[in-house]
Amino acid sequence: MSDVEDEMLDEEEQESEDAPAEADPYVTLERSDDDNEEEKEDKENEEEEPEQEEEPPHVPLTEEMLKEGLSLLCKTGNGLAHAFVKLEVKESDLTDISPVQPYIHLRYVDFSQNALRDLSSLGALTHLLHLRLDQNQLGSVNGLGELPYLQIASFAQNRIRSVQGLALPRLESLNLIGNELRTLEDMDCSKLSSLVKLELRGNQLLSTAGLNLPSLRELYLAQNNIKILEGLESLVNLTTLHLRDNQLQTLDGFSERLKALQYLNLRGNLVSSLQEIPKLQCLPMLRALVLRENPCDEEEGYRMEVLIALPHLQRLDKEFFEEEEKLEAEETKKTRMNEMVIALGFIEMVAVCWDG
Repeated sequence: MSDVEDEMLDEEEQESEDAPAEADPYVTLERSDDDNEEEKEDKENEEEEPEQEEEPPHVPLTEEMLKEGLSLLCKTGNGLAHAFVKLEVKESDLTDISPVQPYIHLRYVDFSQNALRDLSSLGALTHLLHLRLDQNQLGSVNGLGELPYLQIASFAQNRIRSVQGLALPRLESLNLIGNELRTLEDMDCSKLSSLVKLELRGNQLLSTAGLNLPSLRELYLAQNNIKILEGLESLVNLTTLHLRDNQLQTLDGFSERLKALQYLNLRGNLVSSLQEIPKLQCLPMLRALVLRENPCDEEEGYRMEVLIALPHLQRLDKEFFEEEEKLEAEETKKTRMNEMVIALGFIEMVAVCWDG
């Protein structure tokens, strides 16, 4: 990954009250008119039913919209006829796209910036390769069906709370940025076996559990509430992992099975001690690490201590290590090892004398 790509990825990512105490049933107090009025208001508020979200007005996909949105004339599968394979209808407040069902030859569909809540009409489009449904009102991905050729799907900026039911065997890229996901444990990973890139930035995830995706190479988890890293051992082909702006206090959870991981972004977490860094020694291919905006980056000798712990690292916080730094880190490590050997020898000698 180049510095330019690194910078682009990093910049992309930049973007209960206590219950009231119960009254003591054995104590009676004289109440003022204000107290009585306040109690009355509280009871009225309790009796009010929760305000239900207003249904958007019914706005169906029209023939005129279809006519204006269709493009890219291509041959059909048998090569004997032609059909439009691209449809783009955005910013139209659509709530009903059922008229699209007869257009079975569509390969590229974009219904972004509408008011869609139901995906079932898209199940008929079995030739789809690319689907974009950003900025709608989707609460789940149920109803999409098994689209056998879909390779790219984007559901960014919706209200999705569950990925249960997503079954897309050839999907390579999935964008779920800016939704309301709290867990990934309902994801049926066996039906997403081709997934290479997964975007989950800006959700409400607390953990990484549920990601059993051996083909995955790029995983973006920035701007969540992740406190625990777990279930990462199946990501044997992962090369890029972004965990910026989460709640990690330790670096537990990394596995030697992450044998392809080269780039790790931990910027803006809560890692307070440089003693956590050796936990990354299990990552044999790690070459670039971002740790700035963690408490540990203020420790004395921060940069050198990271290099001593991870001698194969090439970049820390976007800055390459100079050859002089590498030599100094190597010498410092040797000196510490020698001092440790001497110290252990002295302890052993004292122990022998004591036994004697």
